[in-house]
Amino acid sequence: MAETSRPQPYQPGAVSLFFVAKAGVFAATFWIWLLILVLRTDSATGLQVLAATGAITTTLVGVMLGARMALQHNAAIRHAEVKKLLVDISWNAFTAAGNAESAGKVVPFPIAPGDTERAGQRSGGDRVTVLDRGASERNGGRDRGDKRR
Repeated sequence: MAETSRPQPYQPGAVSLFFVAKAGVFAATFWIWLLILVLRTDSATGLQVLAATGAITTTLVGVMLGARMALQHNAAIRHAEVKKLLVDISWNAFTAAGNAESAGKVVPFPIAPGDTERAGQRSGGDRVTVLDRGASERNGGRDRGDKRR
């Protein structure tokens, strides 16, 4: 059977990649700036501290955004697989119920009787309320042997 064209699952794309790349560019800029400052001067200055702080911060932000994007990508793939599996299971159950040769192999889905079936079963005069029924009828025909009252 040919694979049908299904819509592609959500995967983090251009926006997430843009922020990861932007953080990488800023981190590279700060690291280059820090390298230039260290090579030009002998003592530590306030600009070197600022460049080091910016380099470390933007590197960590880039790593965190990259990890978040990877986790979103993996979650999107898992979600698409679960959805496909659920559709396949429900389709297989539907076709198995329709193709069953004997009623003993497949449990059919419960179907609520329509209004037309109810009208044919009872007339308006023989309605039974819950209070008029016996205990076994209220339990759905199951007698649990429970005699507590």
